[in-house]
Amino acid sequence: QVQLVESGGGLVQAGGTLRLSCAASGRSWYTMGWFHQAPGKEREFVAAINWSGGSTAYADSVKGRFTISRDHAKNTVYLQMNSLKPEDTAVYYCAARTDWVVLTRKDDYKYWGQGTQVTVSS
Repeated sequence: QVQLVESGGGLVQAGGTLRLSCAASGRSWYTMGWFHQAPGKEREFVAAINWSGGSTAYADSVKGRFTISRDHAKNTVYLQMNSLKPEDTAVYYCAARTDWVVLTRKDDYKYWGQGTQVTVSS
């Protein structure tokens, strides 16, 4: 059974930090990503990382604040979020694709987690 399970969301004040985790089971993934979706908006790319961790990509809005990483031993991907802003408030989704290439479109990802809520208060 393929499964991606996110955790780590919550309520934090502006300027604070959170670390999201995505535990994968069912197979070894090649490229994994994080997306977010605010109420009434489209799901948007946040960050992605390839199998080796040597290639990453970030949305302009999070560059310098967020860091994506992965732990193969735990089959887990992390999103470290620093200097959080109210506009980062959204449901954050983990996604996976069975290819080596880091891509940023949601349609390029086949597997999705259930999402975890991140709320940043001003």
